[in-house]
Parts: sequence; C-alpha cells; structure tokens
Amino acid sequence: MTLSAVAARYANALADVVTAPTAALSPQKAAAELRAFEATLEGSRELREALATPAVPASRKKAVVGRIADALGISRVPRNFLFVLIDHRRIGSLSSIIQQFEDVLDARLGFARADVTSAGQLNEQQRAALNTQLERLTGKKVRMHFGVDAALIGGAVARIGSTVYDGSVRGQLASLERKLTAES
Repeated sequence: MTLSAVAARYANALADVVTAPTAALSPQKAAAELRAFEATLEGSRELREALATPAVPASRKKAVVGRIADALGISRVPRNFLFVLIDHRRIGSLSSIIQQFEDVLDARLGFARADVTSAGQLNEQQRAALNTQLERLTGKKVRMHFGVDAALIGGAVARIGSTVYDGSVRGQLASLERKLTAES
C-alpha cells in the first residue's frame, strides 16, 4: 500500500471520530493539536529518531508522547491517535496524515482548499477580495493557504484541486506569447 493510501486511511478514521455527532472535540481543535505535536516533533531530531527507531519499545515511546501531549495540552482523542500511530509504526507519516486529515475535514465540511501563490505578501483586503472571488467561482467556502513566489512578477495563482486560476503577470505573458506564436 502506498504512503498516501496509508495516510488517507488513518486520516479518514480520525475524521470519522471527530466529526461524529457525539464527538467531544471539534475537528479544527484536533487538527490544531496534532499540528502542535508535529511542530514539536519537527523541532527535535532526537525525538524523531527515538520515535522512529524499532529499538525503543512502544511503551517507552507512548510514555514520551504522553508527557509531550500533557505539556502541549493535547486532548484525549488526538493523544490516543498518536498512540495508535506508534503502535502501528506510522508516527513517521504524521505530517502526511495530518495533511490528508485536513483535506478530508475540508471536504466533509464543504470547504474547498486553495493554495494561493502571489508575487508578494497579500494584505488583508487583497486576501478578502481573493477569497470572495474564489468562493464565487467554486460555489463553496474556501480555505486559503498562502505562499510567495517572486518569479510570478505580479498577481497571484490559486490552485483548488486540479483547477488552476492564474492571474499572475508571468501567466498572462505566457498566454500572450502562445497567442502571438500561434498567429504567425
């Protein structure tokens, strides 16, 4: 089974738990708590190695994760989920699983995820205008994730699923070039 298929299975299982009508924890809070643990994990090479090595027993790994979870204030469901990942030797896939989990939550809650890359940082007014435009185009609420790429020269590119909305100067210049070479 591929890594993305594994991540999707764990992500869907966690989404089932946190979106259940009886869930005591909001899906967004679960994602935020897992992201906090991920940041701690990424910040310590020793911790990553200790959790990844089969030489350390799962019980010791769980004890360490439990102490970190206590320090971070991680709720019962995300904590138990981390324990399951340790039991199944999948803690090294945590970043992929969290990404899949967030994607599954967005889909289940009716959101479209937009990866927006712009030539420079967008201010709040520009972000709000872009959000309104993307919601109009997709017919869904949009969660935007931002990046910067100076090579765009100006404007922005938004990717929602497999659809790309290119409003960059670089994209417009490439389009103009294609039109001019097609006419000659």
